[in-house]
Amino acid sequence: MVVNRESLDQGIIVDIAEEAARLGLFKVMSEEERQASLKHCLDKHDAESDLWLFGYGSLMWNPAIHFEESRLAKLHGYHRRFCLWTPVGRGTPENPGLVLGLDRGGSCRGMAFRIAAAHIESELRLIWRREMVTDAYCPYWTMLATAEGRIPALTFIVNRHHNRYAGKLPLEKQIQHIATAEGRLGPSRDYLLNTADHLRALGVYDKTLETLAEKVRRHLAPSPEDPEANFAK
Repeated sequence: MVVNRESLDQGIIVDIAEEAARLGLFKVMSEEERQASLKHCLDKHDAESDLWLFGYGSLMWNPAIHFEESRLAKLHGYHRRFCLWTPVGRGTPENPGLVLGLDRGGSCRGMAFRIAAAHIESELRLIWRREMVTDAYCPYWTMLATAEGRIPALTFIVNRHHNRYAGKLPLEKQIQHIATAEGRLGPSRDYLLNTADHLRALGVYDKTLETLAEKVRRHLAPSPEDPEANFAK
């Protein structure tokens, strides 16, 4: 299942999340709650000014929004971590996958996207249908460092009080879930490997992500003793 403008507009991620809600896995925000959240966020932004959005995971390699400009950017005070369970999108209730969140401490390099003032509401409506289906993320205004100077930006940090918050998992547990979990949006490992590959293409070296990606690739590789073995199956 592809995440793009059309599928976001149709509410595909909302539909997937509602499947999980019917299983009692978590609560899904209503459309009214999402709109109220978006309005509250935009009340803090000058409607006449363009808006910068910071992406640190799938938004980097699949933004699915219209933007005028993108820049490499660095966020201080938060770091990228696989700390959010995904029991439907990239996993199952029996074997949930993991996706990234911004957690406290350190810093994170990613991409900042400039959205034209005239299109902020329409583009962020899509973002809210992607990132704010539940309240596992919290919209957060911050300052980013870029080569062209500091810019105010909107991003999403993990909600540590949400039941999907995984915290700091042991490396082996991360590897197991990311390597084997697969859901309606595809394998959890694709999310990791796409993010690692994109960062590398941008000239960004994330040691933690690279280590995790390499270990997941090894986990998936057939063993010398059993050429037919493949943990992805």
